[in-house]
Amino acid sequence: MSNPVIDRNIIYVTGLPRAGSTLLCQLFAHHPDVYSPGHSSPLAHSIDHLRRGLSNDSFLLSQLDGDFDLVYQRLGHGYRGFMNGWFSESDKQWVVDKNRAWLGLIDLLAQIDPDFRMVVCVRELTQLYGSLEAQHQKTILLDSEDGVAGFTRYGRACAYFNDAGLVARHLTLVRAALDEIPEVLKRHILYVKYEQLVHAPVDTMLEVAEWLGLPTFAFNPQNLHVMPGESDSHYRFKYTHRTHTSIHSPSVHEVPQRIRDDLTKNYDWYYQTFYPAELSG
Repeated sequence: MSNPVIDRNIIYVTGLPRAGSTLLCQLFAHHPDVYSPGHSSPLAHSIDHLRRGLSNDSFLLSQLDGDFDLVYQRLGHGYRGFMNGWFSESDKQWVVDKNRAWLGLIDLLAQIDPDFRMVVCVRELTQLYGSLEAQHQKTILLDSEDGVAGFTRYGRACAYFNDAGLVARHLTLVRAALDEIPEVLKRHILYVKYEQLVHAPVDTMLEVAEWLGLPTFAFNPQNLHVMPGESDSHYRFKYTHRTHTSIHSPSVHEVPQRIRDDLTKNYDWYYQTFYPAELSG
């Protein structure tokens, strides 16, 4: 019996919120060999829910008791078949799937898509917080899922970065990818800094394409295709998330020193890995 494989080269785009994943997908769409829908996909959640559902199915559990190896093999075939059918609308061999949940499913991907390639978007944390706060101020008449509209700025920062907050839970996954997974899997992950993506998009995308094994490609950062708007209301974010026809340097957000100090102290591992100059400065 042949062992089914993922028949597309899926580029799994993931990372921190407000760190450039939407822009990255917009730029991927300019590559002639890549299909990049641009918006976040439910594929990661679907695969995870499928695993949970099957793990609690009494008929499947009884079959595992009878012939574990065969049924377990069927599971792998089923996951791969589901993923193979997901991008049937395109005949391109390379496809982009964006979801922050992929970062927590590395071990699963290693089983069902052993040659997976994951691109993780990161950003300097004080400016990431500043971006979240700026968007909050634009929609001050609405509250978020976390109910932080009535908090102080420092309170909102704590809610985002402490415990299982909006950013903290994804930072936990970044650290796990850096420290806990086997070295062989780390080679399947590329980290892309938001700052490099917006300030040097052409060079950054050339490096990404080279790492993936894609042919080089050209695009004009001042003449981009506008992608479908991201449905951030689905995530209970209260601001719009649009792409634009050109890339401009983002505004530098003013961040209270207390928040700066807490972020660099509490996430020193992150700064040492990605932004060491911020610690010395």
